[in-house]
Amino acid sequence: MIFRTTPSRTARPALRRVRTTAALRPLRHRLDPARIEEIPFRTSDGVRLGLTRVDTGDPTRPAVLLLHGHTASADMFLLPETRNLVDVLLDEGYEPWLLDWRGSCRLPYNETGRRYTYDDVALHDIPEAVAHIRGRIGERPLSVVAHCIGSLTLSMSLAAGLVPGLAAVVSQGVFLTPKLAGRTSLRMSVAGELLKTRIDHIPVDFRKVGLWSKYTPLFALASRGASCPDPTCQILHNSAWGTGASLFVHENLADTTHDRLAELLGPAPLWILPHLRRIELARSVVRWHDTDHRYRALPPNALDAADRIDTPVLLLAGSENGLWLDSQRLCHEVLARRQPQLDVSYAEIPGYGHLDTFLGRGAALDVFGHILEFLGGHR
Repeated sequence: MIFRTTPSRTARPALRRVRTTAALRPLRHRLDPARIEEIPFRTSDGVRLGLTRVDTGDPTRPAVLLLHGHTASADMFLLPETRNLVDVLLDEGYEPWLLDWRGSCRLPYNETGRRYTYDDVALHDIPEAVAHIRGRIGERPLSVVAHCIGSLTLSMSLAAGLVPGLAAVVSQGVFLTPKLAGRTSLRMSVAGELLKTRIDHIPVDFRKVGLWSKYTPLFALASRGASCPDPTCQILHNSAWGTGASLFVHENLADTTHDRLAELLGPAPLWILPHLRRIELARSVVRWHDTDHRYRALPPNALDAADRIDTPVLLLAGSENGLWLDSQRLCHEVLARRQPQLDVSYAEIPGYGHLDTFLGRGAALDVFGHILEFLGGHR
């Protein structure tokens, strides 16, 4: 059997209809609902995002903005089934803020919304969220913890000088020097060309597409050699949306988290691939819009403009990152050589992959201490 359509662990919730409006799906957490402030937030180019503040009752706490990866959401920092990053930040005296930028699976844009590039995230979503937060917190320090594409786009915002004066930045997975495995890059290029006229996104929830659909061959391909019978796990852990990469170390996930994968990670849009391919081929975060004057605030190449980064940066990565490989180690080496004046450090987490650095059941013990130590040193 290639895969089975019934989950192997626990039953998942009933199917939801695909959302076509910008209404945010509710966050799942175990905090007192009275402490969660959902802030209406729309960018200057007219896109509704999600901005959430966790009220601590202490107006003097330093603030920390959390940025998820593409197709994930703020939910990845609030897992109710484990001790999550928001928990530890609250315990250590910080005020967490969470941004659902336009690549969030809490929003419909990856499936049915207006198309965008990572230029839009770097130019609008992150700087405007930071400006809003600063308008609320005043002179209190503001740090950022960013994952995957959230970190990659943040690097462009920093190199453009659009978010100056941050107290500290923790970058997980990838920053200024993206590096994919050769087969992943090849599959991304080939799939983008072959599938772009047939589909515009790759789903992760097999229950939504059914056995007889145009997506079935993608799930079948992802199931090859998989040890887990769950189709969602196969297309994420065994294939990373068909690229042949892996998003996490399987045994690092709690059963409950594993059974929520289709909720925690959404469809990957294929129309973003040209920008991602250009970035990966350049081994740097490069601007997509070369002739559109609306994006002239962004540098053509973020690595070439890295001297504008004015904040300490911790490059964090799991030793078993099956998506971005050793991108963070490479970034540390390149910046040490090209921009030795920057305050950049590197930490590698043994036995961890990519997503499990935040979703892993042991992340609070194995990963979050590195984040807290770094933030505490620049409080």
